[in-house]
Amino acid sequence: MVTITENTTTWLRRYHPAPRSTRRLVCFPHAGGSASFFHPVSARFAPAVDVVAVQYPGRQDRRHEPCVEDIRLLADLIAEELRAQPAKPTAFFGHSMGAAVAFETAWRLERADHGPAVLLASGSRAPSLPRDDGVHDLDDDGVLAELRRLEGTHEALLADEDLLRMALPAIRGDYRAIESYSTTADRGLSCPITVLVGDRDPNVSLAEAARWREHTTGEFRQHVFPGGHFYLVEHAAEVGDRIGDALAEC
Repeated sequence: MVTITENTTTWLRRYHPAPRSTRRLVCFPHAGGSASFFHPVSARFAPAVDVVAVQYPGRQDRRHEPCVEDIRLLADLIAEELRAQPAKPTAFFGHSMGAAVAFETAWRLERADHGPAVLLASGSRAPSLPRDDGVHDLDDDGVLAELRRLEGTHEALLADEDLLRMALPAIRGDYRAIESYSTTADRGLSCPITVLVGDRDPNVSLAEAARWREHTTGEFRQHVFPGGHFYLVEHAAEVGDRIGDALAEC
């Protein structure tokens, strides 16, 4: 008999383990992001909620592993990890590229009767809309200019050449993954989808965010926040409230 424990793994990070929790929140980072981006979310909801942050290869303690430059393959690998977790009512939260990864992961798990109760998609165009902005083909200066434009990267990192040298391969690999991803409008989920978006996001219009409606047969909601692509940093408390609402419905 195999006993499954809710511990940190290579893929799944628990910053505040919650073995007595009755619900789970799985968080999917943005391009170039890491699991630690969701440490504040974990602090807010644990121990009542089992907060799991996904750690993609190619960053932080996984920086020596090759990036997975295919959203569907990444979802295959994450879905396999999540299937091994003890069953609990679960919400998915993905920001930017993470929203697409969360969607594809949810799509796989629904077909195995392990799908989430709700998907929260943040700062992302609907899955069926094209994403080839060509960032992964830019030189290093071009990629850095894109990071500055989105205002989601600390200036301390942008000013540290050694740290940048370590981070750029993962950032470029993630952009290659999301910019080569595509699907059709008929690829959908049965669980509700809640969309969160900044009203001044340079990459996602409100209309593009609303197209997520096409990808669920369940309930659809959209919440608009003041701000750009990383509106959720400035409005962490309000975003946490929306996550809390979704968890309450699980």
